[in-house]
Amino acid sequence: MNSSSLMKDSSVIPSLTTNESPFIEQARRDGRLYIQQPYELYSGQNHAAWRKLYARMRPRWDRYANEHFLNGIHSLCLDPERIPHLEDVNRFLRPLTGFQTKAVSGYVPAFVFFDCLRNRAFPTTVTIRRSDKLDYLPEPDIFHDVAGHVPMHTDKNFAEALVRFGECAHTAAEMAAGIRGPDTRTHYLTSVIRAMARFFWFTIEFGLMRSSDGLKVYGSGLLSSYGEIAHAIEAPEVQRYPMQLEWAINQGFEINHYQPLLFIVDSFDHLFSLVDQLESWMKAGKLSNVAPGEPEVNEQDLESFLHAELS
Repeated sequence: MNSSSLMKDSSVIPSLTTNESPFIEQARRDGRLYIQQPYELYSGQNHAAWRKLYARMRPRWDRYANEHFLNGIHSLCLDPERIPHLEDVNRFLRPLTGFQTKAVSGYVPAFVFFDCLRNRAFPTTVTIRRSDKLDYLPEPDIFHDVAGHVPMHTDKNFAEALVRFGECAHTAAEMAAGIRGPDTRTHYLTSVIRAMARFFWFTIEFGLMRSSDGLKVYGSGLLSSYGEIAHAIEAPEVQRYPMQLEWAINQGFEINHYQPLLFIVDSFDHLFSLVDQLESWMKAGKLSNVAPGEPEVNEQDLESFLHAELS
């Protein structure tokens, strides 16, 4: 069933609401990870959700977001009133860093996701949360991905750090391929994937950065959260420390509440150097036995590394 047939079927209400979209459900049943954004399926309520989210985040971005993000929002020319066409986003984004959004139907296995970054593509969700439930969503939606992540991809130094991070996944897959014994290989990959996920979480999703105006937010999980972006900077109970790689890769996290621990980088050059260090530690075996705990590594993530196509 394609988007046109969904429109013609009177029993189906066109919508791309998260967890309520027949189009997405069908794409998953068909095994289609990469899709075209079916823009005609967005309902009035979907656009209303984007409008509300954007309107209330704008003053918080002005106050708490880093300057690179603010420049990115300006460069992308996002419409505050309507969900953006990904083609339009890419038209502004590609000339700046070579990155582009790539619409997906749902969960992207770890190696596939990291490999997309290596190739300057960002897997992008097309659904959006309900307009009456704006505050928390455990899975990403198009507001988190396009308004939270993509403005950062307009910055050349940040983009290079993402590409470098994607290259680390290839290093991990190559090293795993040389390990004899399925149990040893699985243990190694489980630990390395967990370390990479934690690094991504504490930097790309929930990172803070120093600036001449004090601490600012560059992590996309914070940049797309009305409540947590202020909490991250102002709440006295939040622990904020200079980024320490050995701590971050051994530190579990939970996704269903405001983060109690955040790490600070000095610049995107600093972030790039941390990715370099992450790969060096991977080659030296320092990621092979990180502390257990969250996040759990699922079978899809393991399989994606075990069957990685390396080039």
